[in-house]
Amino acid sequence: MTQITLLDGSIGQELVHRAGARPTPLWSTSVMLDRPELVRAVHGDYFDVGATIATTNTYCVLRDRLRPEGLEDHFADLIETALAEAEAARDAHGGGQIAGSLGPLRASYRPDLCPPEEEAAAAYAEHVQMMERRVDLFLIETVSSILQARGALAGCAGTKLPVWLSVSVDDEDGTRLRSGEALSDLAPVVKEFQPDSLLVNCSRPEAIAAALDILTPLGLPTGAYANGFTRISDGFLEDRPTVDALTARKDLGPVEYADFAMGWVDAGATIVGGCCEVGPAHIAELARRLTAAGHTII
Repeated sequence: MTQITLLDGSIGQELVHRAGARPTPLWSTSVMLDRPELVRAVHGDYFDVGATIATTNTYCVLRDRLRPEGLEDHFADLIETALAEAEAARDAHGGGQIAGSLGPLRASYRPDLCPPEEEAAAAYAEHVQMMERRVDLFLIETVSSILQARGALAGCAGTKLPVWLSVSVDDEDGTRLRSGEALSDLAPVVKEFQPDSLLVNCSRPEAIAAALDILTPLGLPTGAYANGFTRISDGFLEDRPTVDALTARKDLGPVEYADFAMGWVDAGATIVGGCCEVGPAHIAELARRLTAAGHTII
């Protein structure tokens, strides 16, 4: 059958749940200051259930996110901790790859806050330079507008590592980015920057199929990793939100999530995993279903 890359599931939400601390605007970043061993444990749990890639806990480790919290001086240390914990989990497992996560500048799901392309490119280029010797690929996550895509891809232009671009689409209309722009408008950007894979993440699983229908004809490997939120609430779109403004679904257990993901694979996706509120049990079930269907997990 098909070779499938099995990503991990949620890193940030899983760390927040395990730490049991009060949510902050930095999400799971603060965990690395207080309990970095949890990061290694989460990566290890995903490897143990079949994931082949550990995504670094660097989604919010960006200067413009750390600065308002007075933590910009910890920028390099946080990146080092995230890399070291992912490496330790991979080595303990005896194999696997590491994806360097590049999250949205300033805020998730807020394309209106996106800085100009040159400014964004410079911010991401610093991140890439600091991480590229210790990761196997870069995963640009939760891209919600064409401008966000351009800035992040421009920031990755200097690396020789694979670059995967993952967009976040409207929960009710997977043919549109969260900015309202048509997902099809991404085609010229893909042609210009030539990322290595196109994915959809941090969107309701119901919206993924429509998005993949648009991305697949662009001729690159495609994939998806959906979230388990009921919706992106108005409260989370305020300045410096915390994750307690979001509500987890009660109807998206491991079996239900795997049903969606297997549908994406049947439609041609070769990279699948999970985003927020999709944990090790979901990835374990997905690994089981992929194997039972005759696919090879790589």
